[in-house]
Amino acid sequence: MRRRDRIFKRGLDIAGSAAGLAVLWPVIAVSIVLARRDTKASGLFAQTRIGQHGRPFTVYKLRTMRAVSGTSITTANDARITPLGAKFRRWKLDELPQLWNVLKGDMSFVGPRPDVPGYADRLEGRDRKVLELKPGITGPATLKYREEQDMLAAADDPVAFNDNVIWPDKVRINLAYLENYRLSDDIKMIWRTVRGE
Repeated sequence: MRRRDRIFKRGLDIAGSAAGLAVLWPVIAVSIVLARRDTKASGLFAQTRIGQHGRPFTVYKLRTMRAVSGTSITTANDARITPLGAKFRRWKLDELPQLWNVLKGDMSFVGPRPDVPGYADRLEGRDRKVLELKPGITGPATLKYREEQDMLAAADDPVAFNDNVIWPDKVRINLAYLENYRLSDDIKMIWRTVRGE
């Protein structure tokens, strides 16, 4: 990605996230309170994820699951997801606190979804170029795998299916995004995400 593209991309991130937080903060605040009542835990979920250049950062989301231990792979029928949490996930409201991550510069609107520690370590050779990208709220792989939780729920071994099929395909998709970057594609993907396409 050229330096000019990075500057324009960051400008879009700052303007969009600042505007989003200014308009949506009441929705985020009420949702945090509702999530707290629903999960009987902090309504704001914070977790370490791997960011640009392999650096860890703290991602923020609305809590949608009961605070119990389990795999980091979440399927559509995961018993940890609360009824309200399922609605937040379906409407993508759980992602709204990540506007703060975008404003801070930890994330971008468009890029690979931030992985938990352990996945970036598997990247080898050319695939490691994906780490040049900031993680995103949406992106080409996110849009392709919009129904990922349903796919994982249908798999005999969700963890193996994710690790051997979905995750490698996401790496290929995100690498192609990096190598063929266009700001106009970012705008189209943001629009598709807002429309739920």
